[in-house]
Amino acid sequence: MTTTGSPAEHPEPATPLLSAQDLRVTFPGRRGEAAVRAVDGVELDIRAGEIVALVGESGCGKTTLARTLLGLVEPTAGQVHFAGRPLEHTSRALKAYRRRVQLVLQDPSGSLNPRHTVYDAVAEGLRIHGYGGDERTAVASALSRAGLRPPERFFLRYPHELSGGQRQRVVIAGALVLEPELIVADEPVASLDASVRGEILALLLRLRTDLGLAALVVTHDLGLAWNIADRVAVMYLGRIVETGAVEQVLTSPRHPYTQALLSVLPEAPGAPVLLTGEPPDPSRVPPGCRFHTRCQILSSGEAERAGVAEACRTDDPDILTASPTPQVACHWARSRVTT
Repeated sequence: MTTTGSPAEHPEPATPLLSAQDLRVTFPGRRGEAAVRAVDGVELDIRAGEIVALVGESGCGKTTLARTLLGLVEPTAGQVHFAGRPLEHTSRALKAYRRRVQLVLQDPSGSLNPRHTVYDAVAEGLRIHGYGGDERTAVASALSRAGLRPPERFFLRYPHELSGGQRQRVVIAGALVLEPELIVADEPVASLDASVRGEILALLLRLRTDLGLAALVVTHDLGLAWNIADRVAVMYLGRIVETGAVEQVLTSPRHPYTQALLSVLPEAPGAPVLLTGEPPDPSRVPPGCRFHTRCQILSSGEAERAGVAEACRTDDPDILTASPTPQVACHWARSRVTT
């Protein structure tokens, strides 16, 4: 499948739909241990009608960032803006916000109540928000948009009577029924068979085209990002280390971490880059570049030859801005541009 769009096809408006500004989330350490810097200075914009993929290994902070953007976690510092206005963490403000920004979870079996019919599962959001229109029509429309047709055939079914793909479509319908402007999809196809994954991805693309729906897709799968996203943000140890248009980041990756992630894809040329060890403990972020303890460029001597090895070990690269142009937080990658 080819990539789905480009910044030229989706002109950047003056105000992003969703914006994170120097966002930080710190959790207290256990039993006197150091605090955990789960999100450590993130700048990220999502424009109307745009799909952004947030990628990285498990434990890098992707889900915490997504939950913070949804208002489920209050940031320690920084700010989330939606449609140009700061997100307030009052019950009333969050309820209004969550009507416009909806979550799609990775495990439809876990997010659907087995005792609720499909109709009740989809109608739940309408009831929470006091919808005053025709509930049956709204539920039918959402199911139809999610690809469950005719919708009435699914009204009285229970989750265990559906296939995995159908359950995921019910979850998506539950998000669509409130007519949001943006969805946050956390590993939306991770639990599905390969034959069904393409159908769900095609559905998300069709919703963007038909409804102008924006999306943040959280994934560890760079192949998924290639197939669905306009832009990609690569996250490592609480911080975005590379960002830009999906074609630029995934065909010409600049950060060694992005290069390593791409090298293990089945279609990648050459030998895979095997990173040593696990990501560092987010309560003990190393000095300098947070990736330098696992960096194949530093261990191979390339950073030394480029004259940046000392900076890699001692100087933390600047936090990337929310600019849509390609950016990288890496001393070695920046040295290759300026020398």
